[in-house]
Amino acid sequence: MSSAENIESSAVGVAVVGGGPAGLMAAEALAAGGVRVDVFDAMPSVGRKFLMAGKGGMNLTHSEPADAFLSRYGTRREDIAPLLTRFDANALRDWVHGLGVETFVGSSGRVFPTDMKAAPMLRAWLHRLRAAGVTFHMRHRWLGWADESESISRFATPAGETRVRHDAIVLALGGASWPQLGSDGRATPILAARGVAVRPFVPSNCGFDVGWSEHFSSRFAGEPLKSVAIEVARADGEIDRRVGECLITDRGIEGSLIYALSAPIRDRIAESDGAGATILLDLTPQLSAERVRDEVRHPRGARSMSSHLHSRLHLTGVKAGLLRECLTKDEFADLDMLAARIKALPLRLLRPRPIEEAISSAGGVAFESLDAHSMLTALPGVFCAGEMLDWEAPTGGYLLTACFASGLIAGEGALAWLAARR
Repeated sequence: MSSAENIESSAVGVAVVGGGPAGLMAAEALAAGGVRVDVFDAMPSVGRKFLMAGKGGMNLTHSEPADAFLSRYGTRREDIAPLLTRFDANALRDWVHGLGVETFVGSSGRVFPTDMKAAPMLRAWLHRLRAAGVTFHMRHRWLGWADESESISRFATPAGETRVRHDAIVLALGGASWPQLGSDGRATPILAARGVAVRPFVPSNCGFDVGWSEHFSSRFAGEPLKSVAIEVARADGEIDRRVGECLITDRGIEGSLIYALSAPIRDRIAESDGAGATILLDLTPQLSAERVRDEVRHPRGARSMSSHLHSRLHLTGVKAGLLRECLTKDEFADLDMLAARIKALPLRLLRPRPIEEAISSAGGVAFESLDAHSMLTALPGVFCAGEMLDWEAPTGGYLLTACFASGLIAGEGALAWLAARR
């Protein structure tokens, strides 16, 4: 490991703080520009969250058209657009192929490495970075700066605090989800104290508490809720509707369909003054409301209503349990009401699950604090990238793509800034 004294004596050098995709991409851009690069990370090894995300199959990006892809970034679409103009999903695939890793497009349009794993890609990338001269310093937790010019950083290490002089610094410290993997949001108060606009971190791509009855929770926790649709009202009055599947938990609901709508759900809860947010659950999205009403009203003879719904609409298991959980006896006995609720079952979500459990987070450094090269306007020579910026996106490769792109922009921005000062 290089000593702090050797780093401080460098005539030109950039410190990259954070060894996730954004930080490593910044380091690669800087090394390609002929600059000495030192990467610092608080963990014993880099890419921990990247590897964790790849455990279920490394979803790198998505193959959908550019405009649809960009729409996934919601209110931050215009801020993310320049990043993806520089490095989009196709560029990311080409870059991965350059590491010797082939990719394929799955049936959902998501893009994966052919072996579905993150580790081989990360190993190849780190080998290339080291060959380019990038030096890694592990178990170095960034504590902020030791001077007013932001040219000397403080790091906590197992051997005590050390200080490192740099000509520029790229911060890619992540958001606040999965803090056990290194991203804990500690950097934002340091930046805020120096005049940088930051927003509180909040969970994104997260589950929600519902407050099930003990009877329902004990019977259905862990059960998937397949082939359903969810509707959520947005602040502008429009309705977000998605079809997919999710998962009942002992405390609430989570899974891909919920994650895709977590931003508007979270925002409605925040506006509710503690009342929660109501989503509408369509248990039979493949059938029209008229068809459901006709099937419910079909003569059932001596059969119970549960048997009738199973026979006519294939409503059984967790879907039938939800109807019993969410409807009163009178509502369940009213055929027209029952039919209406099968197509639009109100479900009140109380709160997001803690940010530590979330796949990602929103909040962080506001884009308004950055120039076009991802440099903080309040702190010349300080660049920010990745999830520590205030944006969010659903799962499906959108998070990773923007992280890679933002790291590249920050690295190239630091190169340009250094060149202008020579």
